[in-house]
Amino acid sequence: YDGHGDLHVGITNSRGVVYNYDQEGVHRAGSGWEQSISIPLVQPDMWELLQHWDNLLEEFSLEEAWLPHRYEEEQHNCFTFALSFVNRVRQGRGRQPLSKAQFTQSFLLPHTTEASRYLTLHQLLADREFYIVPWAEQEQ
Repeated sequence: YDGHGDLHVGITNSRGVVYNYDQEGVHRAGSGWEQSISIPLVQPDMWELLQHWDNLLEEFSLEEAWLPHRYEEEQHNCFTFALSFVNRVRQGRGRQPLSKAQFTQSFLLPHTTEASRYLTLHQLLADREFYIVPWAEQEQ
């Protein structure tokens, strides 16, 4: 990713299947997202939510709001799908919904900024023909 253009967003179930929305509707992808940034949305101590996550996601993805003809590139897109699901889960837990700006600031920017730093460093090293190798295990 070169920092220009839009990114595609999805939500995974507990088995790593990515639910994502575009002009063709909701897709469920078991592969093709290997070069993605994974952003944890659920704390490990929320085991009761984790037990219902897959069902919540599947039911949500089947709603009329996510039919192909409802897709709109600027206002009703993959980001809307992800944020709407997060807000549905938050609402079910008695929490206030997040705005696009809050969601971006709290969840996306910290992770994308960090990934961008590492990608930039990797590109600089690769352009200068450096090799990156793991440290040798220290003898005990």
